[in-house]
Amino acid sequence: MGMTMTQKILAAHAGLESCKAGDLIEAKLDLVMANDITGPMALPIIQQMGGHVFDKDKVVFVPDHFTPNKDIKSAENSKAILDFSIQEKLTHKMVQGKCGVEHAILPERGLVYAGQCVIGADSHTCTYGALGAFSTGVGTTDIAAGMATGIAWFKVPSALQFYLHGKLNPYVSGKDVILHIIGKIGVDGALYKSMEFAGPGVSELSMDDRFTICNMAIEAGAKNGIFPVDQNAIDYMENAGVKDYTIYEADKDATYESIIDIDLSEIRPTVAFPHLPGNAHTIDEIEAEEPIYVDQVVIGSCTNGRISDLRKAAAILKGHTVAENVRVMVVPATQKIFLQCVHEGLVDIFVNAGCAFNTPSCGPCMGGHMGVMANGEKCLSTTNRNFVGRMGDTKSLIYLASPEIAAATAIKGYIANPEHIKGGE
Repeated sequence: MGMTMTQKILAAHAGLESCKAGDLIEAKLDLVMANDITGPMALPIIQQMGGHVFDKDKVVFVPDHFTPNKDIKSAENSKAILDFSIQEKLTHKMVQGKCGVEHAILPERGLVYAGQCVIGADSHTCTYGALGAFSTGVGTTDIAAGMATGIAWFKVPSALQFYLHGKLNPYVSGKDVILHIIGKIGVDGALYKSMEFAGPGVSELSMDDRFTICNMAIEAGAKNGIFPVDQNAIDYMENAGVKDYTIYEADKDATYESIIDIDLSEIRPTVAFPHLPGNAHTIDEIEAEEPIYVDQVVIGSCTNGRISDLRKAAAILKGHTVAENVRVMVVPATQKIFLQCVHEGLVDIFVNAGCAFNTPSCGPCMGGHMGVMANGEKCLSTTNRNFVGRMGDTKSLIYLASPEIAAATAIKGYIANPEHIKGGE
């Protein structure tokens, strides 16, 4: 029986010739990651297991959720993971001002790559499937055990194949693709399954598009998302300094629960309404109704805070100003991206338009800081979740969309079609 990409990676890391959906396995880990929220909770468990990590090259703590530290507790959390990183002499020591948001900095630094088995104490760890890795989020106990032993257990997931073909239209990106897919299959449509992308349409997607799509696989309930490794992925890895990676390809007779056809040319700019990422509406449907006015726009996060995202937003905002009474937070995902924005003049565009340009952080995405909302406020965000209370008051409302829609919305003050914004006007 043939295997999917995910099954091949898991079998190899479990020392097995093959595995199938439903098998329980123990797999060796190539990288284990936690952040400033989940990491401190794992430390006491690691102490109970001997107090040391299994490999100083393969364990990393990233301060990003409440950094820059917003209060004493967040400062203590950041100090705890830094102290432990120093104590264990971890190779990849992350410090605020020298790194960025976890799911952007790890690929950027070449720490995640094709063929790996990666776990992280954050649900959006599935991002790294864009590079052909098996990566998934786990809980605190599993992350502590992984850091101490280098092993994790998994139930091998069944798979859904998303067959991509056609070409993306202008102002349509990876965010629209994944919101379209989640709207199509539902927020539990891939529950504990592997979302495996295939077809000629893969080549139409940039690496940043693929990171965005895999990042939000969890929003369909998936165990992981994964793309085949093509030249775009190879170029990305090699530019990040990766020299040794393993490419796995799905067998032609691999078993999928279903194969879902996705014509990229039919996807329109899409917005997820509160309170689920699957509550998808096209911009055309939105324009046919009364305008949805917003109080806040957020452009950034591990989903859409990469340089191509910020370039797209800046191209629309250039020459415009943010609508009256609307606040806009722009948050690049890493320090490198921050500097690119400076050197390319994007910061000038954002600030001249009336945006707040911020240091890399998860910040407003999970209501931490840098954009918490009040009762009744509405936000159009490029982040990945719009659950009740996600960005502040439980009576606030979150709409998810691409950087292009976010920029257009910032200008108009209501959810707007980027196709209708003319440059420099």
